[in-house]
Amino acid sequence: MKEGLPLWEVFVRAKGGLSHRHVGSVHAADPKMAVDAARDVYTRRMEGVSLWVVPSAAITASDPGDAACLFEPAQDKVYRHPTFYVVPDNVKHI
Repeated sequence: MKEGLPLWEVFVRAKGGLSHRHVGSVHAADPKMAVDAARDVYTRRMEGVSLWVVPSAAITASDPGDAACLFEPAQDKVYRHPTFYVVPDNVKHI
């Protein structure tokens, strides 16, 4: 670990059209140095076509213990449940 240098999270896109995937972290003083370090560490064998580096301190994540209240639909919000209209018989997929 490099003392005093901020930690950056690294995301690589393997091919055009695919999503970026988190592959690890690097320590760097600034964004350019972070991209260079990420390239050197995570794309040595031409594994990627695009890199994202994001300061770890800028990432906010949900607590896995809060999954139920965050991701399950609320029963008191009727607009989330399309039960207030009739789907015509000729409509096969919505």
